[in-house]
Amino acid sequence: MTEELLVRDVMSKPVTIAKSSAITEALDRMIDIGIDPLIVVNHNTVVGTVSRMTIADKLGSKKNSTISPNAIHVANSVEEDFTTVYPDQDLDVLVPLLQRYKLVVVFDSEHHLIGQVTAGDMLRKMRPAGTLLDHSEKVYTIDSEDRVVHLRRRMLDDGIQRFVVTEKDQPIGIVTETDVAVAMRKFREIVEDRHQDHRIRNLLVRDIMSAPLVTIDVTGTIDQAVEQMVSKNICAIPITEQGRLIGIVTRASLIQAL
Repeated sequence: MTEELLVRDVMSKPVTIAKSSAITEALDRMIDIGIDPLIVVNHNTVVGTVSRMTIADKLGSKKNSTISPNAIHVANSVEEDFTTVYPDQDLDVLVPLLQRYKLVVVFDSEHHLIGQVTAGDMLRKMRPAGTLLDHSEKVYTIDSEDRVVHLRRRMLDDGIQRFVVTEKDQPIGIVTETDVAVAMRKFREIVEDRHQDHRIRNLLVRDIMSAPLVTIDVTGTIDQAVEQMVSKNICAIPITEQGRLIGIVTRASLIQAL
């Protein structure tokens, strides 16, 4: 199947943001469209990408606490390490690229931006064989009463993108880079500068988590997991067995298995 399909068969319309735009505009666009990261352009030239993780880092940085979120530009959060392909290349070229990058930029022969490919685009056409557990990742949990500053430190220090939130050892929600970015933005817009350092220490995980938690039973299939991810516009689904967390399947883990 992969020999017959080309990049153009899976690519989607590129979603861009100007380098001069505010990171709050970039965050709004990511959430509205369900895309992470966005392609950053400067005078129609692709200069990199901007992700929810980098936005969360900027909004959560103490050195930016006196700056309005609307005054922080995308230029301050651009990741210049990105990769490109052409529409007439074989689909197989995308697999190793998506195993490293969240998004692949598609150029035409004249180096004009014409598309992009994400893990979601790829999984609509290709899915790995096997069971959910074959392609699951370790699931990290955090208590709903833990502080957000502790959550952020674990994300940054250990490179963890998401935690399942528990209450009395029962899973009740999930908290991701998106939740942190949105929470930091709202916090900075509402709380005065002189109170931020104190007030942010009182912000709890339950205050920013996404709930209810979407899960899939261990007896489910990869097709069912992908369908839920696409329909609910989420990137990960915890796997349960008789109500107990045993793993998590993500778009990235499925791409790694291709």
